[in-house]
Amino acid sequence: MRLTRIKRLLGLLTCCVALCAATALPAEETGRVRLLVQSSPLAGSQFHALEVWREKMRVGDVLTLVREPDNPYDAKAVRVEWQGHKLGYVPRRENRAVAAALDAGEALTARISRLRQDPDPWRRLEFEVWIEL
Repeated sequence: MRLTRIKRLLGLLTCCVALCAATALPAEETGRVRLLVQSSPLAGSQFHALEVWREKMRVGDVLTLVREPDNPYDAKAVRVEWQGHKLGYVPRRENRAVAAALDAGEALTARISRLRQDPDPWRRLEFEVWIEL
């Protein structure tokens, strides 16, 4: 069982674009370690209500990652939510490892890492995905 989890974790880590910039932080509440898996822009925010909630959001806010295996556009789709509000998606080019980890029941967390005013919707919100080891 543990060997299988280690293999899945290694697969997740090797698939991550941001692996070379990985940073480990202690998880305060459990005494375990969190590893930065990736940092991504939010995809598809122009189609959702990001601007409605943007004034209330803060850097560091927790985001929820929700798998959408039945998504008609992408079987690996991972929806990003803030306080129950759909904001957009993990970009398609970066969602494979996150989708696999969620499907395997891994403990992933996400947080807002950057908010800014920008005419390009891909630059308005960036988030980080962490795995707890």
